Amino acid sequence: MESFKLRADEEYIELNNLLKTFGWVATGGEAKIRIDNGEVIVNGEIETRRRKKMKVGDQVEFEGQKGKVE
Repeated sequence: MESFKLRADEEYIELNNLLKTFGWVATGGEAKIRIDNGEVIVNGEIETRRRKKMKVGDQVEFEGQKGKVE
């Protein structure tokens, strides 16, 4: 499982940006399409909000890959 650590001055990272940060998608446009198509799972449920605020402890799954916000 990959992890993304928020900086001290960050409260959250948006889901579409998290997918790009992990390198799971090539562009922001691809992230939006994948989220819209229901291909992303957040905390065990399909998530269709592109800009969902991912906070510490949230987990994301995409195409068999898993990641967590720390």
